Formats: sequence, structure tokens, C-alpha cells
Amino acid sequence: MESRAPYQRIWQTLAAEKALVLLAGPRQVGKTTLARLIAGTFANSAYANWDLPADRARIVSDPAFFTKAPRRDASRPLVILDEIHKQPRWKAWLKGLYDGWAADYRFLVTGSGRLDLHQRGGDSLAGRHLLFHLWPFTLGELHGGARTMAEFRRTPLAVSLDRRLELAGTWTRLEELSGFPEPFLGGRVASYRRWSAAYGSQLVRQDIRDLAGLRSVTQAETLYQLLPSRVGSPLSVPSLARDLGVAYNTVQGWLALFERFFLVFGLPTWTSRIARAIRKERKYYLLDVARIEDPAARFENQVALELLRATSCWNALGEGEFTLHFVRDKQRREADFLLVDRRKPLLLVEAKLGDERPGPGLQALQRALRVPAVQLVREATAFRALRNDDLDLLVAPACCWLGGLP
Repeated sequence: MESRAPYQRIWQTLAAEKALVLLAGPRQVGKTTLARLIAGTFANSAYANWDLPADRARIVSDPAFFTKAPRRDASRPLVILDEIHKQPRWKAWLKGLYDGWAADYRFLVTGSGRLDLHQRGGDSLAGRHLLFHLWPFTLGELHGGARTMAEFRRTPLAVSLDRRLELAGTWTRLEELSGFPEPFLGGRVASYRRWSAAYGSQLVRQDIRDLAGLRSVTQAETLYQLLPSRVGSPLSVPSLARDLGVAYNTVQGWLALFERFFLVFGLPTWTSRIARAIRKERKYYLLDVARIEDPAARFENQVALELLRATSCWNALGEGEFTLHFVRDKQRREADFLLVDRRKPLLLVEAKLGDERPGPGLQALQRALRVPAVQLVREATAFRALRNDDLDLLVAPACCWLGGLP
């Protein structure tokens, strides 16, 4: 379960193209573990973590420290640089490493803050790196992989009930313990609660404050505590600003920081080909899913995380340019998720706890977008293949369909 096999495959694909690969993801999601697993496939490797004072001193005193590491043979070594984005002018340093040593070494750089290289100032690494993300455990990672991407494109509504009980058990564990490795593998709800309380506070009060210069730490932490009750609906930033007694732009800035540090992820609306579509709204979901008390919102959040993991991995592998959206119009017709590839809608996804009847809103939006649709039902034990005019619509157990994602 700790092999993170899909991500190792992504690494192999990217490393075959570029000597510098960046790995981004939340804190405590297993980036260092994955890096060490990858290092185990190399005869020669070197490791440094900017958070460790001894490693930090070694990097500062000798930026090419890895050239002095002992070798077992003459094969090309792997150099792992952990949390290196905390170093001042880290992009310029990596650029120098790539330009000077890419022919002789491979570099894997990890970071828990977003490595948004092209949007922020500093020296550019454009053309020198490839980037992928590591996410908490999902059903698709733990049980998926049976279908290829080509099969999914041909028959996105295919589903099998063969492993339903096994998949349902893992789904419950993810909802109760989150997909972060420590609490998930620990298997105890009490331990998860202690872990979760410390995790959010540490990120806001230490990482975000220190790296982003956050001033109103207490109010930002309060915003993070309010977000679980807002999952499942478009977020009203003006309402949150009033509740917190701060400006609209302040809340927007905090949400952007939460996204950058992987506390939350946001989905924009899709407006093309939807008459009277609601514009500029955004839904937010948590990476720590088990914090959400409402069962319907928690279920929708876990579905969102499954789809985020899938589209992120597909993009990293070069399968397309996938984005994830929700759809909502001024007549209050809504679909929870829309998978899009290269600005072309591919599939509508609706998440329901127990309702197995496709709603009129989903059906109307499906007819407008002219794409297949699936209604994922947490409590369902069987599936139904339906028709909405001339379009395919599937109602299926969520764990069975999501567990089959490539």
C-alpha cells in the first residue's frame, strides 16, 4: 500500500524526458517516502533536506555537495532535494544545477508549498523541468489501474461490481481517517483526530505564516476551521469576510494561500454552452476529507479528491490537458463535476448519498453539453444504464466506478 505505484510510473515517464523533476504535494502526504522508494531503484543517490540544519549548512557551504557522494558504480546518480523551495533564490540555484550537471545527474526536487514557477517572480526554470503532484491515498490509487486510459476514453461509463465490498470498506476508511498515510495506515479514529488538529494548526501557524508573511494568523486559522461546513456549495467570500470582520480581498488571499499549501483545492464553474451559466463562482474542497461532519458533503469531497487525483496523474503522463469544474446555471440546475480535456467537455459526474434517481438538473445539463453522465451513489449496490434522450447516463455505486479509474 505504501509503494505509491502510480506515482512511481509517473516519475519513470518524466525522468526519461528531463533530468530535473519536481514533486509537489501536501505536507505529510509521503513525498519523502516516495523519493526514497525512487532512490532505491538507483545504484547511486544523494539526499538533502533544507529543513534539516546540517543539510542546510552543507548546501550553503557547497552547492555541488552531491558530486562528492560515494558511488557504488559508474551509473548516473539521483540527487533528491527536499523542501528546497524554502531556500532564498532556489529557482536560480536549481537552474544552475541543471545547466551544470544535467548530463551527469538526475534531480528530484520535492516541496510542500506549490511550486508555481511560472506565476511568481525570480529566475525561470521553463524548459528545464517537469512537475507532478502526490496526493493523499484515494480509492483509484489503492485499487485502480485495471483499465487503461484508452479504455476509459472509449467507455467512460464502464463499471464492475466484482470488488464492491472490498472497495466499499476502503471508501469508509478514507472517509473516517482521510487518505494521509499516517492516520490511514494507523487505522484509529482517535489518532486521526489528534493528527488532524495538529496538522492544520501547524500549516497555518508555521508554514504559511513563515513562508507567506501571514499577519492575521488567528483569523486565517478561523477561516480554515469554517471551511468544512461550506463544502458542497459555491463559496460565498463576502459572507466569510463579514463573519471574520476582514476585507473581501483578504479572504481571497487566504484561500489562495490555502490552495498553494494544499490545505484546499478549488474548482471553477464551467460556462461554455450553458445558457445563463453562473460565472465566477468557485467551490472549495479539503485534502483532509475526514474533517467534514456532514455525510453528503464529505462524500462529495471524497469524490472530488478522487477526480483530482485522476486528472492530475493523467496530465502528468501526457494523456491530455484535463481540468475539473462544476456546472451551475441561474435556474439553480447543477452538476457536481465536469471532466474537461483541452476545453472540451468529456463527462458529467454527480455525487449522491442514496438517491438513485437522476435529477432533472443533471439531465438538462447533460443535454446541453452533449456528454455522457454518471451519478455516483454511495449506498448503491447495483448499477443502472439509462438513456437521456440519445445520451448515456449511468447510475452506479461510487466505489465501483471510482475504483476502476485508470
